[in-house]
Amino acid sequence: MSEVLSQLGRLFVQSVPTVIFVFLLFVILERLFFRPVTKVLKEREEATVGALARARAAAGSAEAKLREYEAALQAARLEVYRLREAARQESLKAREGKLQEARAQAEGLLREARASLAAEVESAQRELTSASRGLAEQIAGDILGTASPSAAAGGPQT
Repeated sequence: MSEVLSQLGRLFVQSVPTVIFVFLLFVILERLFFRPVTKVLKEREEATVGALARARAAAGSAEAKLREYEAALQAARLEVYRLREAARQESLKAREGKLQEARAQAEGLLREARASLAAEVESAQRELTSASRGLAEQIAGDILGTASPSAAAGGPQT
């Protein structure tokens, strides 16, 4: 057993330089390779995460501006509709005023025409009445053979 232990001791002593070499290699690789690579990967991850965060913030800002723009556009549309409706109401009032004025003018002309027509009818009835009296007297005088008072006054006799 002592032989086995001595062999193990020799193997251990022989492996010490390899262990030291591996340990030194680990330290050197850690400092020269793994730390810079880890640092670059962290920076890359931070840049990626930062870019994603900035992109999300920009998208949120753009979305907020879009909602703001849509609200302003809707308000502008409502204002245009309100102005258009006000202009329409105003034109309808003006049109209604002109129609009332035209109706009043037409009614005035109609009253004047009726009054003129009534005067003409009355004048025509007076003329017809006087002419019919004269004709009636003349016919009566011709039938009865008597002189009518208008014939005696110098009217023609048949």
